[in-house]
Amino acid sequence: MTSYTSGNPAQNRTAPQSIGFLLLDNFTLISLASAVEPLRMANQLSGRELYRWHTLTVDGGQVWASDGLQITPDAAMHSAPPIDTVIVCGGVGIQRTVTREHVTWLQAQARQSRRLGAVCTGSWALACAGLLDGFDCSVHWECLAAMQEAYPRVNMSTRLFTLDRNRFTSSGGTAPLDMMLHLISRDHGRELSAAISEMFVYERIRNEQDHQRVPLKHMLGTNQPKLQEIVALMEANLEEPIDLDELAVYVSVSRRQLERLFQKYLHCSPSRYYLKLRLIRARQLLKQTPMSIIEVASVCGFVSTPHFSKCYREYFGIPPRDERVGSNTTQQVAMMPIPQAMALSPHSGPMAALSQARNESTFASVRL
Repeated sequence: MTSYTSGNPAQNRTAPQSIGFLLLDNFTLISLASAVEPLRMANQLSGRELYRWHTLTVDGGQVWASDGLQITPDAAMHSAPPIDTVIVCGGVGIQRTVTREHVTWLQAQARQSRRLGAVCTGSWALACAGLLDGFDCSVHWECLAAMQEAYPRVNMSTRLFTLDRNRFTSSGGTAPLDMMLHLISRDHGRELSAAISEMFVYERIRNEQDHQRVPLKHMLGTNQPKLQEIVALMEANLEEPIDLDELAVYVSVSRRQLERLFQKYLHCSPSRYYLKLRLIRARQLLKQTPMSIIEVASVCGFVSTPHFSKCYREYFGIPPRDERVGSNTTQQVAMMPIPQAMALSPHSGPMAALSQARNESTFASVRL
């Protein structure tokens, strides 16, 4: 993955960033809300219009979300207001909902150097348009195997979200919230993103090293029941790891067959995969519980704390103690006076939200 570029430094920006959300049929509403709400709160907490957003469809007609709610967009995509960024919002049946019109319009946006993003299964539309070739990409795990097969030039990942140059993609659910908080942090500073997280009672902003919990059957299909059974045994025995020879006996395969299955389908040795499961579990415990490092090492099957620390550093790039320190993002919010002269139009959705927010105690509470 290469470094993210956001254009001009945040301190030199005067105009708000404009984001167009392209809504595909049966898009997931929770992913759209997770992407839009941080923008609204960024405006509220800063007391300024840092972001404005528009919802778009092919013809400007109403579109159905996957939960049955009908949404009236702001505009047709071909008559969209000036935008800096396009985010494709996908959902159910993505292979059927991406049309030639979507592809052509997205390609035109790329030629105009727009930043391009996607949430949930929206990455499929960008890949279909050839706009993710050579890029790292995240997508909801249900779509992962299909995308890997359909678009081999796209570097698929199980990460919650991925920022790669002027492309940013996320999986579904609340993962777009984490992605947008990171983008806001890069645009306007960590203090603002931390304050947004606090307003949403969001305990921890997840990062690009966090992965989706992808059910193994969606990575392997239904043709490898032995391998699925072995992994299930591993997951159920993290505190007291089972010897690989015993695992082979449990599922009636030889040790050599066991090694071949893992190398062919999971691209690593069984012992390496087992270690990865234990380390991922350890990371969850470090970030989400007050357990000591010694306790975490023990419940994840490590015979000594030094060995645990060595394995952890080799896999994640930082020692366990730094992981715990890094999870504490509580920050003080600097107060600033409410601006007296704000020309707010009641006809703009984002501006109307910002106008209403002036009555909130948190309005303009973060100094940029």
